[in-house]
Amino acid sequence: MQRRHDGKASKIKDQFTEQEKRSRINHSKRSVGRHEVWSWTAAAKESLCLMWQKVKVQLMLSMSFLVAVCWYCRRLYSFLAQLLKRWSNYLQRKLIRNLSVLTEVDLLGYSAREWKGETKQAKHMREAYEELFWSYHLKYLRQVRKDNYCVLRAVLFQIFSQGIPFPSWMKERDILKLPEKLLYSQGCNWIQQYSFGPERYTGPNVFGKLRKCMETLKTNWTEVSATKDQEERGNMCNTLFSDETKEHKLYEAIKFIMLYEVVEAYEQIKNREEPIPSLFNHLLARDSSSDPLSFMMNHLNAIGDSMCLDQVELFLLAYLLEVKIRVYRLHKFNTEEFQVNYPDEYRREWNEISLLTEDDCYYHIPLFRT
Repeated sequence: MQRRHDGKASKIKDQFTEQEKRSRINHSKRSVGRHEVWSWTAAAKESLCLMWQKVKVQLMLSMSFLVAVCWYCRRLYSFLAQLLKRWSNYLQRKLIRNLSVLTEVDLLGYSAREWKGETKQAKHMREAYEELFWSYHLKYLRQVRKDNYCVLRAVLFQIFSQGIPFPSWMKERDILKLPEKLLYSQGCNWIQQYSFGPERYTGPNVFGKLRKCMETLKTNWTEVSATKDQEERGNMCNTLFSDETKEHKLYEAIKFIMLYEVVEAYEQIKNREEPIPSLFNHLLARDSSSDPLSFMMNHLNAIGDSMCLDQVELFLLAYLLEVKIRVYRLHKFNTEEFQVNYPDEYRREWNEISLLTEDDCYYHIPLFRT
């Protein structure tokens, strides 16, 4: 009985031992499986880490490069923008400095900007501008460069921009020969003392310089007056009156023509020939211009340098160019001299141009354009 019991116990023990072995074997297999899984996962993670490190380095380098490129492009853009702005400002200043007759501006707007404040003079000027706007229907204004060629510039610009042709007397004569005619036919050797405005040039080459001035006047006047399209003519005028050297030649040519006319009138008075316009009597009655030489030395030579045309010379200018010049003198507002015509004796067929002045020294161009 005891043996049987021991045998059963032994069998049970063996079974338990067998099960334990199997359990250990299974556990060992599971442990090996888990270890293999862990080893594969660790290897994969390690590979990914290594790959990420490489990618991270490349990515950081790429990002650094992109940041550097963006920074460089931004600096380059900023530099180019500043350069473009400076160049644009330079060109604008250059254009404004060279363009001696500016584009049109609103008349009342110009008045408000130029005559601020509540002084008696400012109020007087604003009232004068308002009178021009409401009673004379002047709406716009073209500013003219304020130098001692101002009057000649304002007059000649309008003649050119309106396409006004040569005066009748100029069509009958070759104005290029006037300098030589004045010297050889009328014996005016003193013409060598003629001065070209701010250049103050005198000497034996004066005839060559005068001829170039006359050629410039004749060529440009012919070309502009032959242009029928108003817009094209306006562009030509803007180009012409942006060239300071060419401009001055035009004005010196006009000055010389004024001198030539005075010489001829003076000779007619001496020879008691046909009557001359009264403006020459007024001009030659001045102590400072009693003859052509004193007129040149005391008046013409200073025009463009230290003096502008005075009222008597404005009569002469209108007469020789055969235009009626209507001048609005704002400092004479509320008087009979607020609006003056030059010359007093003019023909109906003469073209009319307008000037506006605040002080009888510097002139602008008023416009009736709506």
